[in-house]
Amino acid sequence: MNRYFLVIDAGTGSIRAIIFDTLGNQISIAQYEWNHLAEKDVAGSMGFDFHTGWELAKKCIRESIEKSKINLQEIIAVSASSMREGILVYDKDKNELWGVANVDSRAGAEVTQLKHENTTMERDFYRSSGQTFALSAAPRLLWLKNNRPSLYEKAASFTMISDWILFKLSGELACEPSNAGTAGAFNLSTRNWEKEQFSKCGLKDLFVPILESGDVLGRVSSKAANETGLSTHTLVVMGGGDVQIGTAGLGASSLGDAVVLGGSFWQQVVNVPANAKLSDAMLLRVNPHVVRGMSQAEGITFFTGLVMRWFRDTLGSGRSYGELEAMASKIPVGSYGILPIFSDSMKYGEWIHASPSFVGLGIDSSKYNVGSMFRALEENACIVSAINLENIKAFSGVSPTSLIFASGASQGPLWSQILADVTGLEVKVPVVKEATALGVAMAAGIGAGVYSSFEEAGKNIVKMERSYQPNSANFQPYQEIKEKWAKVYSKQMELVREGTLEPMWKAPGI
Repeated sequence: MNRYFLVIDAGTGSIRAIIFDTLGNQISIAQYEWNHLAEKDVAGSMGFDFHTGWELAKKCIRESIEKSKINLQEIIAVSASSMREGILVYDKDKNELWGVANVDSRAGAEVTQLKHENTTMERDFYRSSGQTFALSAAPRLLWLKNNRPSLYEKAASFTMISDWILFKLSGELACEPSNAGTAGAFNLSTRNWEKEQFSKCGLKDLFVPILESGDVLGRVSSKAANETGLSTHTLVVMGGGDVQIGTAGLGASSLGDAVVLGGSFWQQVVNVPANAKLSDAMLLRVNPHVVRGMSQAEGITFFTGLVMRWFRDTLGSGRSYGELEAMASKIPVGSYGILPIFSDSMKYGEWIHASPSFVGLGIDSSKYNVGSMFRALEENACIVSAINLENIKAFSGVSPTSLIFASGASQGPLWSQILADVTGLEVKVPVVKEATALGVAMAAGIGAGVYSSFEEAGKNIVKMERSYQPNSANFQPYQEIKEKWAKVYSKQMELVREGTLEPMWKAPGI
């Protein structure tokens, strides 16, 4: 009998179901966009519509099965991943009460409240959890307590959104570390909850058991089988947060492995020991990896891909990314001194960005044009990535020897080469384009006994498409550009702090 895995990937903008075989080949996919709900008179709210979400999930599952034309009994395991930070709250009978998506920012007042009530609490929590209040569950749950007291009174537990999908399939509630860790109140070393952190925030115990990614939660329930078309013999296996399980899907499952995910936002992720001592500077986020006994240090670069899209759609005059890269490839290193000011290197404890601008433009059209500005944006994304990677090395002592470059930006040959030149590291671009979904398939395979570990699955499945060696002649010029950019960015931030300019983005409570 052939064997297959069904993967559910609940992203910020859509939900999809994908079926893989045991060699990592995609068999079928069904996908639907979904919307998060802004509540009337609640600024920054983006509620998670769990009623519509489950209807779309069921639709995706049924369609992916129909398209695959496989026997239901051949789907041996199902698992899920989701956007991180999104949470669902349940009552004592496991009925959903309330949920928010990862982009929900309603709890700014609660973040400020927690920071002011105890000025050392956030830093104390960070030392064990690697999280700050900006994205964690505590301020959102405190908002629920302060603003929807009747719902909070009924609340008995919470999970992340990927765990909710598996609950809908199995009837069992549990969380796994890679996504649960982004909620805060979690210990990176023990890979379990630190319940007293919620207590110190004025919250009650809402915690469910922790199971590791790849652990079997149960089997598809009769109710879920009737709703989705799945078999009750199919295992339901713990999945993970999209970034962490996506890096496993790229083969990054060993200590020191490093990945740059070049999407709408860029993430620079390095596998570090679970007991790595966290810096009081709180520059970086540290999350549990899906691989047991390992954490991931993460730098986040805001809006990188979205800035490129804006540039293409406005100044690009209808040119494709490929055409813009071809123009940029004729521009020398440094782009004639153009310094883009968009995302800063990550400063997790005080997350705020300067007002968007280009600094250093001239009026010589042979130099200062669409091609040079586009190259400057590519160079800048790599420079900010390099700073985040250097900060990871400084606190963890882990020095990557190469980078895996994935997501949309990695399709640009020039961008890949610039990343190698700026960091001085070999850059490898994988064949796989569905890294998150493939990582979830690996988790399903571990639960079903097909693979013994993420590392084994990666060695058998993940292949590299091409690699880029750093040009040593370009490394030093980029170090000088990096230093100059940091000085200019700090000056631009002064204008934001004094109120002259608005920031590109700032975290709740800043």
